[in-house]
Amino acid sequence: MKVEIWSDVACPWCHIGKRRFEAALERFAHTDDIDVEWKSFELDRSAHAQQADGAEGDYADRLASKYGISRTQAQAMLDSMTATGTAEGLDFRFDKAVKANTFDAHQVIHLGGDRGIQGSVKERLLRAYFTEGEDIGDRSVLVRLGAEAGLDADEVRQVLDEQRYADAVRADESEAARLGVSAVPFFVVDRKYGIAGAQPAEQILAVLEQSWLQAPLLKQGQEGAVGR
Repeated sequence: MKVEIWSDVACPWCHIGKRRFEAALERFAHTDDIDVEWKSFELDRSAHAQQADGAEGDYADRLASKYGISRTQAQAMLDSMTATGTAEGLDFRFDKAVKANTFDAHQVIHLGGDRGIQGSVKERLLRAYFTEGEDIGDRSVLVRLGAEAGLDADEVRQVLDEQRYADAVRADESEAARLGVSAVPFFVVDRKYGIAGAQPAEQILAVLEQSWLQAPLLKQGQEGAVGR
């Protein structure tokens, strides 16, 4: 059974959704039969590197500007998000987060998929952004993080120099548009069910179990049709 997950690296709810999905998998009886694919989605394609002089302010300032709210309101949102992350075992450090474009990070995640360690690469980049304050828009940083996740550093560098997975990233985003995905995380289970947002592990588990139960029924129906 395949689960495709559209998400962004600079998305706190995507990190929370990943943890909740993993919690659901731990309770799912057929975890070994699940094929997980992380799909690319950029919350802000026009995002650029943070200015060195800090003119744009910190994460709270940028959030306030984006939503037209006060800094106090933005900080309250971040405090709530931090508490939610803590409940899932995550250490969100929004005070350290560096604004960055995530396009190249998604290419590294695609490389991780081809090398069989996509989940590890995804996790490393999320932790780097939300906990460690790494600039995930910097290619030299991505080379190092990719290597720490198990990729070959020279291959990561070459992939980014060649923009080898640029078309794959755009294909993921185009597919998301066709499916009507406008916010992430978004889970597609066996191309039958969609889960929008970082739903509780119990809800994700229920969808996995329902999809699993339907698979053999569909197969039996197809076999019966052949004999008629």
